[in-house]
Amino acid sequence: MTTLNHFGQPVGDALPDWQPRERPTHVQLDGIWCRLEPLSRERHSQDLFNAWHSIDDNRDWTYLSVDRPATQAEGDAFISLQEKSEDPVFFAVVDLATQRAVGSVSLMRIDAVNGVAEIGWVNWSPLMKRTRFGTEAIYLLQRYLFDTLKYRRCEWKCHSLNEPSKLAAERFGFQYEGTFRQAIVNKGRNRDTLWFSLLDHEWPASKSTFDRWLSPENFTAEGQQKQRLEDLRKS
Repeated sequence: MTTLNHFGQPVGDALPDWQPRERPTHVQLDGIWCRLEPLSRERHSQDLFNAWHSIDDNRDWTYLSVDRPATQAEGDAFISLQEKSEDPVFFAVVDLATQRAVGSVSLMRIDAVNGVAEIGWVNWSPLMKRTRFGTEAIYLLQRYLFDTLKYRRCEWKCHSLNEPSKLAAERFGFQYEGTFRQAIVNKGRNRDTLWFSLLDHEWPASKSTFDRWLSPENFTAEGQQKQRLEDLRKS
């Protein structure tokens, strides 16, 4: 039912109990297969540099706004800048089996007044591909935003030509909202940006799906998934 104000104009639903939320901080988020740690040059830079250079080319950096650091010194400087940032807030993804950092990610464009934040700077190394870490890392960030901080909205944005990121957003339960045409200039080229979101009232069902997929019972002894996240989400 549409709510009307005293002028007879349609207005949004009232939120009488809403209060600005706390901002995300540099906390540790523990999962089954990985954990997220506050990004640190001292603890993570060497591992991340090795992970980035576990292949000979920098194809994984095409849609990021920077190029892959060519030397360890460049990697240290890159991580040092991210470590100090308060928005974005950066996390290292640590493989619990090896205790090594294999990727990084952030919460950014933080709007605590309205309870909105974006998952961005998703920088998965080749060591994260076809593993459970990428899925669990996103789950841990969403759980932190919705369950701990009580945010209303989590966003995902990507280059319109970045098909893997678009598919990942849909797989993680985000809903497509539209395209911002000529949104930014990225590395001297145009970028149209796709917008996706997940809302607080959608989170419980999405969380349940994540929990079922991440359960050890969903994987063979060799680590192969028995049911795909996409199939669980459809069911």
